[in-house]
Amino acid sequence: MTDSQLIQEIKQGNTELYSELMRRYQRKILAFVYHMLKSSHMELMAEDLCSETFYKAFRSLHSFREVDASFSTWLYTIARNTVLSELRKHRSGTLPLEESGVVPVAPLEVAPEQAILRSERVHMVREAINNLPEKQRSALILREYDQLDYQEIADILGQSVSSVKSLLFRARGSVKIQLEPYFHEPVFEDLRGMKSR
Repeated sequence: MTDSQLIQEIKQGNTELYSELMRRYQRKILAFVYHMLKSSHMELMAEDLCSETFYKAFRSLHSFREVDASFSTWLYTIARNTVLSELRKHRSGTLPLEESGVVPVAPLEVAPEQAILRSERVHMVREAINNLPEKQRSALILREYDQLDYQEIADILGQSVSSVKSLLFRARGSVKIQLEPYFHEPVFEDLRGMKSR
């Protein structure tokens, strides 16, 4: 069943199908929420806020209109707003990014020293992204980690597509500038996914 079909069934009273929608999106939403909380050292709240996101989505599902946005875009928007609301409550001045839950694993033939260096580089990139302003960080997470297209990111952030491209350009530039002092070779040589697309 497609998301649309599931939503139609749920709206018609077949509410047990909501667990299937949750199953489809839970890992991505949890990773996104975790990234948003990381630099504020509130990542332990990620599961609670992920659950709250799905609860809010369920309660508002009757008002969801596919004409306005896809279900995933709508869900990411709810998740982002839930996290921002929580961060405001804690009056945390900075927002987050970080471990996507995926830890890069070096091939077996790579020497342990190289694996450690690669791990340190990944950590430095994540720290640099954590230092970005919230909208730049959110745009970069959604593009690089969640592989969303520009229009989806624009819908989630409430921006135009050109604003999203500008946010991503500034975010990538800022990350590059932060990392250049630490690397002799081009900063993103090992991180091909960070090149503009």
